[in-house]
Amino acid sequence: MATLSVLDLMMIGEGKTFADTLNEAVMLARHVEQHGLQRYWIAEHHDLPGIASSATTLLVSHLAAATRRLRVGAGGIMLPNHSPLMVAEQFATLDTLYPGRIDLGLGRAAGAAGPSIRALRGDASERDFEQDIGQLADYLLDNGRQPVRGIPGNHKVPLWLLGSSMYSADLAARLGLPYSFASHFAPHFLQQAVAHYRSNFQPSAVLDTPYVIVGANVIVADTEQEAQFQASSHFHWVNLLHQGRPGPLPRPQEGYLQRISEVERRGLKQAMAYSAVGDTRQVGDWLRHFIELTQADEVIIDARIHDPVARCRSYQLAAESLAG
Repeated sequence: MATLSVLDLMMIGEGKTFADTLNEAVMLARHVEQHGLQRYWIAEHHDLPGIASSATTLLVSHLAAATRRLRVGAGGIMLPNHSPLMVAEQFATLDTLYPGRIDLGLGRAAGAAGPSIRALRGDASERDFEQDIGQLADYLLDNGRQPVRGIPGNHKVPLWLLGSSMYSADLAARLGLPYSFASHFAPHFLQQAVAHYRSNFQPSAVLDTPYVIVGANVIVADTEQEAQFQASSHFHWVNLLHQGRPGPLPRPQEGYLQRISEVERRGLKQAMAYSAVGDTRQVGDWLRHFIELTQADEVIIDARIHDPVARCRSYQLAAESLAG
């Protein structure tokens, strides 16, 4: 059976601070470690109100230091924003501090808008994503293929390719890397991309057979009514984003979906097609169907819940629903 993991955008809740977000992330990481989830990934974003995951490697270190066994990583680092050498140096250091527990997911999106891209990179010029991945791998392995060295020593940090398109599926297959598809917010090409990745996969030095993670929005509570109430924060934030008004994660509201327009509901349904909200039985049934549909090895869950206790319980119940 597929395993479950956590995807965290480090949302700052309405009425809360960045420090609250950091403390709540530690609370969640320790809780999911106790309940058997596989890994905890943080997604790099910039200049988005309410999302505080820009200093991704620092946050990875913060959560790894607060846990003992849980795999912690980036889901992902947006490689076009960074020098491959600098990313290698940071993750080689993380691997030395927390051996055998660090993951490095790589994406080619900016995770930011145009002005932010220029602020990050100095300009908005395109980079060769595949070439950057090769350089990064060389630096981590310390194999002498690059004119300079990263942190000395062979650092076997697992590289994951992240994506939401056929390009990422094809590249992951050619490079023989594990693949994570962002179906929690970009569902359109999920089945086509995963099928292409599996059928074209070429074994590599790091992976013999294909390995697929798929994303889903999953919010579980003791009752369906409570789950819908907690999920309203997630739906509300995404709806505001679609309107060009991102901000802090809103407090939950009773009957939120019933109060918005039909056009807004359709937009949410399309963007969040792979979402499960309900009690343990309902979500367990949905997860088993989703895993059967995708043949995924792992499901990574995005659950933007304002109440940190309810968020911890949601991930716990998701794990229990699948085990049951």
